[in-house]
Amino acid sequence: MANTPQAKKRIRRNDRRATINGARVSRIRTFIKQLETALAAGDKDQAAAAMKKVQPELARGVAKGVFHKNTAARKISRLTKRVAALG
Repeated sequence: MANTPQAKKRIRRNDRRATINGARVSRIRTFIKQLETALAAGDKDQAAAAMKKVQPELARGVAKGVFHKNTAARKISRLTKRVAALG
């Protein structure tokens, strides 16, 4: 258990950050799921529009520190390849 004021503050801060980061990851997953449904339906226009939404969200996740740069690059690469395969 935290005894020092600094450690208590750190626990409070970590809880706040975990909540915010969880919301960020959830938001990114939602955009990816929208793209996945467009891919499953085979709708190229909708998939391309969803891809334009996914890319900046993943980049923002990297900037905010919830994803590693290479993880986001890998996801974007794989999703882009799948969108291109529709047409």
